[in-house]
Amino acid sequence: MQIIDNSNIMKRIHPLSQRNRTLLILAVFIAFGFNATAQYKENTEIGLLGGVSYYLGDLNTTHFFQPSPAAGLVIRKNIDERFSYKAEALYLTLQSDERDSKDTIAFNRGLHFRSSVFELSGQLEFNFLPYESGNPLYTWTPFIYTGVSIFNFNPQAENTNGEWVNLQELGTEGQESTMHPERKGYSLIQFAIPMGGGVKIAVNKSFNIILEYGARKTFTDYLDDVSTTFVGGNGDPYPLDMDPIAVAMSDPLGTHSKDVERGNPDKKDWYSFAGITLSFKLNNNTKGCDY
Repeated sequence: MQIIDNSNIMKRIHPLSQRNRTLLILAVFIAFGFNATAQYKENTEIGLLGGVSYYLGDLNTTHFFQPSPAAGLVIRKNIDERFSYKAEALYLTLQSDERDSKDTIAFNRGLHFRSSVFELSGQLEFNFLPYESGNPLYTWTPFIYTGVSIFNFNPQAENTNGEWVNLQELGTEGQESTMHPERKGYSLIQFAIPMGGGVKIAVNKSFNIILEYGARKTFTDYLDDVSTTFVGGNGDPYPLDMDPIAVAMSDPLGTHSKDVERGNPDKKDWYSFAGITLSFKLNNNTKGCDY
């Protein structure tokens, strides 16, 4: 009878089995990852945003001081459970009034403004947790976002007749005047960097509630029409080519002298908003697996 040496056979098989097991494990992980990706359905949401807005700058340094209404339209493209692209159109109102201020310096300056802001932005969102409306495993997540925006604004102030006048065209700080040719007029169309975050909540497979706070870093110091120094007053002459209305708006109380600080040009203005978005998922004819 021939005796078979099983030990030699096992020595030959064992290394091969180890390699096969390793390859099998890798294959399972790859297949699982591919399947998870394939299961996600790219989808589009459209939402309505409502909330409050406020500004930070030379006439206000306190968050949520003198808030005003804000509203917007949001279109969001969810590309996977973590990332979304968002296009947003916002209408905001900004304001600040020092005429009733309890701060002595602000009260003595006596400036005020209001401005409507129309903003268009493109943003990239990141979800800290996997999120997908309609998937019971991923029903909520904190998120953050950033992007780029373009906005239009128009600061106004109230004259002694109770009429609101546009300030940019007046040159209240002597812009483009013979006394200050180096002070150029500012544009009413500017760029900003949007940044913020919040919480997304999937109410059902097609409806989301999103709580959000956002800030906009601008590159202008003239949201409030205040930036540099007074150009005259209190015995000092104003530029001869400066309109009397501009003089009145530059120093409403007539108590400041030429070159006294009116604002701080080294700090750019910001505006912010906080609100809630009601977002609805559109029917998308995308490939994937239903849950």
